Amino acid sequence: MPENLLFEYAVIRVVPRVEREEFLNVGVILYCSARGFLQTRYLLDPQRLAAFSATLDLDELTHRLQAFERICAGRQTGGPIGQLATAARFRWLTAARSTIVQTSPVHPGLCTDPDQTLERLFEKLVK
Repeated sequence: MPENLLFEYAVIRVVPRVEREEFLNVGVILYCSARGFLQTRYLLDPQRLAAFSATLDLDELTHRLQAFERICAGRQTGGPIGQLATAARFRWLTAARSTIVQTSPVHPGLCTDPDQTLERLFEKLVK
């Protein structure tokens, strides 16, 4: 029987006007300590985003979400935050902030395969 692993995840949201507290889910970030796993998946659908807010800069959003990927990957490409331990990088990425890209509260769960779980959450919460 496969081993159940504790994981944590948060949904990545685009919040065009923070004062309105309206958001669109665009990605998921998942951390599994037992596997040293930290990855994100995102999708910027230009039509959905334009219907949600006509003033969004897709290039800027892409740049910000690519930073999530670089930090998850670690190493020097992730800058100073990318040099931190995996758990610290996850906590930094999911910290509360009042910017156009935010994350939901962190949710725990159990899985046997973090990759498959990330894909399942992405399909369910973003697509």
